[in-house]
Amino acid sequence: MINKIYIKHIFYIFLTRFANLTLIFSALIFIMNILEELKFFSNNNQIGIGYPVLLTTLNLPSVLFEIFPFIILISTQFFFIKFQNTDELLIFKNNGINNLKIISYVCLLVFVLGLILITVFHLFSSSMKNNYLEFKNKYTNDNKYLAVINENGLWIKDKIDDKFMIIHAEKIEKNILRKLLITEYDSNYIIQKNIVANEAIITSNKWNIRGATIIDNNGKREKNAEINVETNFDYIKINSLFSNLESLNIIELINQKNDFKGVGLNVSDIDLHLYKLIFLPISLVIFTIMSSILMLNIKFKKSPTFMLIVGILLSVLIYYIFYFFELLGSNNKIPIILSVLLPNIILFLTCLIGIVNINEK
Repeated sequence: MINKIYIKHIFYIFLTRFANLTLIFSALIFIMNILEELKFFSNNNQIGIGYPVLLTTLNLPSVLFEIFPFIILISTQFFFIKFQNTDELLIFKNNGINNLKIISYVCLLVFVLGLILITVFHLFSSSMKNNYLEFKNKYTNDNKYLAVINENGLWIKDKIDDKFMIIHAEKIEKNILRKLLITEYDSNYIIQKNIVANEAIITSNKWNIRGATIIDNNGKREKNAEINVETNFDYIKINSLFSNLESLNIIELINQKNDFKGVGLNVSDIDLHLYKLIFLPISLVIFTIMSSILMLNIKFKKSPTFMLIVGILLSVLIYYIFYFFELLGSNNKIPIILSVLLPNIILFLTCLIGIVNINEK
């Protein structure tokens, strides 16, 4: 019975620290983002303060999701600072709950929080991010063209001057589009010509198409033509279709991965994003253990400010460790799943060494 009371107390103290820090970081993110949105709309006199506030609110959950590991780490530090300042660690120890048990209870709570984050909260944040992008795109130059990838291949709606184009390619291999059909329209949406080709080479905004068959609006055919077609899309922009993965939930990510694989696109970015989501609860637990060990091994006489500075430096170190392995995975130096697992394994082994030296005073 006593243990249950202490466990509830541990959960309560950690959750209050986590909630308070989440609110503080939410406020900071909101302030920084709304300044960016106000700057973005600075030349549009028809937009009042309401629209930037709306966009900032829609974007906030996805930004918050990205920094949750840092919030968990700092929450753990505040948790132990509170326990050290009130001698609760000694009280817990006298009642049979040592430091290792306290860490295990906190880790259990963090793991549950991680599961909630990747399911409920990520579903919410990705939906909000998608709405944010839809609203924001209304005021960018990108609204004159559209590109999507589905099970039928790549589809592009494009506009150059007064000319409209619908482009379809069944496959994408690096900078080459396979089995291409381009339909050109005039400003009145009347078909001017169709271009059929086996491939188009994308090195810039001017696509080089060889062996094309051109059919004009009178049905006249020109075979084996070599032409350059000007578009708003180069290889980089087509691959940037990966850039808004945070607007997709896990199910949508899996579906997009299948669609992209079907047209020959490299899906390493999607795999990396998926694995990071799947292993997030485990990563959060490891961060919690590392932060706990740090706090319990630093001399209690050190100030909380000193402890937090060390914790922030630890956060930066962890970030670059993960970033280094992500680069290796993105560049196909190691398998994508290893680029996510290896930093977790390395940090966990480091934790095992540190647990042995936990200060039980």
